[in-house]
Formats: sequence, C-alpha cells, structure tokens
Amino acid sequence: MLDRNLLVNSIPENQRIADKLREAADLLHAQGANPYRISAYRKAADTVAQLPRSLREIFDSDGVKGLDALPNVGEGIASAIAEILITTRWSQLERLRGTTEPARLFQSVPGMGPGLAKRIHDVLHIDTLQGLEAAANDGRLEGVPGVGPRRAAAWRASLDRMLGRVRARARDDVSREPTIETLLDVDYEYRRKAEDGELPKIAPKRFNPKNEAWLPVLHATRGEWHFTALYSNTELAHKLKRTRDWVVIYFYDSDHVERQRTVVTETRGPLVGRRVVRGREAECRSYYDEHKAVA
Repeated sequence: MLDRNLLVNSIPENQRIADKLREAADLLHAQGANPYRISAYRKAADTVAQLPRSLREIFDSDGVKGLDALPNVGEGIASAIAEILITTRWSQLERLRGTTEPARLFQSVPGMGPGLAKRIHDVLHIDTLQGLEAAANDGRLEGVPGVGPRRAAAWRASLDRMLGRVRARARDDVSREPTIETLLDVDYEYRRKAEDGELPKIAPKRFNPKNEAWLPVLHATRGEWHFTALYSNTELAHKLKRTRDWVVIYFYDSDHVERQRTVVTETRGPLVGRRVVRGREAECRSYYDEHKAVA
C-alpha cells in the first residue's frame, strides 16, 4: 500500500513517472482492460513513488536490468520507464490518451526529417521506436519510398544505439508473437464489437478537428497475451478510406513487453479479400490453406 507520508520527500522525476503509470492504469480501467494489467501498473507506480533512489541514477548505473529488478516493475514496465527517461515520452500512454504523434517521435532518430518520418508512419503503420527498429531489421523500412538500403542501414545502427539501453532481452522475433490464428481472432472481435457499438471510444488528436470520440478501442486477453486494438488513424488510412479496415493490434506478454502488427483486407494476390497480418503474409497463406483443407 502506498505510504502517502513518503511523498513529501519523493524525487520529482520519480513522481512524474509514477503519475504516468497511474494515468495509464486509470485509462486502461476506463477502457475495460484486464484487471491484472491495470494492477501491474498501479503497483509499479507505488514502487516508483516510494523509491528513495532516483530512477535515472539506477538506469544510468545498471540500465534497464536495474529497473527490472525493482519490486513490482518487471521487464515491460522497466522498458517503459527507460523510454520516458530517454525520450521524455511514453508512446503507450499517448496512444491510450489518443494523443500519439509518431512522426515527431521518429524525428528523434538522427538524420530523419519530418517528411520521411510521416511517410514511414503512414506506410508501415508503426508508432513506436521499437516498431521502427523491427521494420529496419526485417527489410520493410528500406521499401518505403525515399528511404532505400543506405538510409535504412544508418537508421538501423542509430536505433540499435538508442534502444540498446532499453532492451532487457535479445531482439524479438516472430516466435515471440501470438499465432496468426490469435491475431486474426482479436481482429475479428475488434471489428465486430466496433461495428456493434460495444467498445469505448477515444478522441484522437490527429485528423480530428472536432475532437470527437470516434476511435473504438478494445482491450482483450488470450492466454498469456494482452491486446489493445484500434483502427489505424494514419493520413494514408484516411486518404484511402481504410480507417474502418486497417486494424493495429498491440500485444503484451506476461512481462508487459509491447509489440505490434497491423491487420488489413488484402487487395491483390492469392489472399485477396482475406484478412492478412502485415509482415506475416506467408503464415497467413498457410493458415488459410490449412483451414481450406480441413473444410
């Protein structure tokens, strides 16, 4: 239980981070997220608020592993704290608020200007530095017009330096993601409930001049995985009228480590008309072939 008397001598930066963790918990609660996930952020906030040592000092001395070792923190929340300490921002909280501006975040990468940052976000549907790094390593980034292999390689090196201090484990791969069947099931639940008006809505800051709460948000659980799903709110999605088709799914394991994928309706090739997880198209084809054979 949080000892309010300790707040008198609390470290200001620690307190600001604790406030962000509590705000995330409050937003998750309001949006109907899993109680376990909500409780994890609140417990971490209490630990941070009462900590007699500066989080920045711990991070500078021992990296994300030092944060991970704190009571009630764990790997994913430690990475979130590190993100705040490095960039002063927390993309997950901004997403829950509806205030995310990924193009501005991407400009923290040396050599990336506003035009390319915006284009990368619109084309790849990613909004975190971790997502940008994954795209740089799996080849998607160099496929964005105006990027190319040389720029992608330079940004890959920069992101490795920036995020090397945040990562507690080796770089993630598809084997650490939910199955295609699970992602498609979450996508189906989100679109069905959004269509039926069963989901809470947030008012995104971008492309929303009237500040209307129009963007449905789903929090769901499948086994060890926690999911947050929203329609894509990129400029390209609006331009192509895909804001009710493209679904961005963020997923978190039991350590609250975040990754993301986008699910779309395929418009060409053998999977035309099918829901497809971008970046995992080959697995989607195998999944649909298997279900066709069973049928």
